[in-house]
Amino acid sequence: MTQKRIWPWLVATLLAQTGWGAYPVMARYLQTISKLPSMSIIALGGLIALIGAGALLLPRVRWEDFRSKRLIVFALIVIGRAVSNMLAARYTLAIYVQLINLMTPFIVALLSTAVWHERLPRYTVRALFLGLLGVLLIIGGDLLRQSTFPTANRIDWLGILLALVSTLLLAFYMISVRRSTVHEIRGEALLLVQLLALAVSGFVISFLLQESWQAWRNLAPLDWAVFGILAVGILLGANLGQIGAIRHLGASLVSSTMAWRLVSALAVSAVLLDERLTSMWQALGVILVLFTVTWYLWQQRR
Repeated sequence: MTQKRIWPWLVATLLAQTGWGAYPVMARYLQTISKLPSMSIIALGGLIALIGAGALLLPRVRWEDFRSKRLIVFALIVIGRAVSNMLAARYTLAIYVQLINLMTPFIVALLSTAVWHERLPRYTVRALFLGLLGVLLIIGGDLLRQSTFPTANRIDWLGILLALVSTLLLAFYMISVRRSTVHEIRGEALLLVQLLALAVSGFVISFLLQESWQAWRNLAPLDWAVFGILAVGILLGANLGQIGAIRHLGASLVSSTMAWRLVSALAVSAVLLDERLTSMWQALGVILVLFTVTWYLWQQRR
């Protein structure tokens, strides 16, 4: 591929990673500032993205892809991941949620070795140690000081626990996507199943929890803008951009930019929630995590 044809997909990759970095920030904003019920956000966001993706992708989808029983397991992973990720952002800082999510490549490597007996990639243990050290520098100091932020709705231990569950499920999600290529299930089919699972599960769980949707009537323009970016810009746009980028650049190159999500989370969180780092040690932890994750993924690409 020529350099002129590569650049648009590099930009698409960066935009997609920026969107996924901002996702927990917007999820936290909608739950703690806009006061929207958690499952209703998943339901409506998934539905809007499903309608948009269906209009674009259905003409190119092979219907036999949907007959695979593996899609049922995939859908359950998607539901668990979405619910735990949304609730994690409700109970702790979005920066922390994104930070823990960045540990996913290491968990994927360990799971692949333990369950499928694949060879453990080089430097995994070393990189995992450095990554966890960075996480402790960022989270540990804040929790020990018991600092509070303007968006004070925090039960940090619960949010961090949910973020860990979400990250584990994200690892299973990535492994499922990777193994789906063996069974020749196309990315478009996976995306449609994913968005359908989000929409249906969101409505069902919201109904079972008897969530009140009254808050949707009282949203300010900024609230609607944040929800629109989450539903159209991230759930639809970032997903489609990522699929296209992987096709043209390869999964390894796209994944090597994953650390940019933390930069996005830090920037958007500071502007939208006024949640930011407060010490030199936290800044050092961010640098350590960014360097470690980028270096590790780049080594695997090579």
